Amino acid sequence: MAQNFLKVQCGKCNNEQKIFSKASMDVKCLVCGELLSKPSGGKAILQPNTKLLGELKVDK
Repeated sequence: MAQNFLKVQCGKCNNEQKIFSKASMDVKCLVCGELLSKPSGGKAILQPNTKLLGELKVDK
């Protein structure tokens, strides 16, 4: 089973981090605390200040 992650960049501090693509909780930047994505019951919804840099797949 593959797990998908998103590589995103915070629009406030330009920090890059990886987040789970189907996050079930709000995801905040680890550096400045800015909200990066919100849950939607499926794929996480990126906030307008968040830039998607790529998708990462991890095979088990």
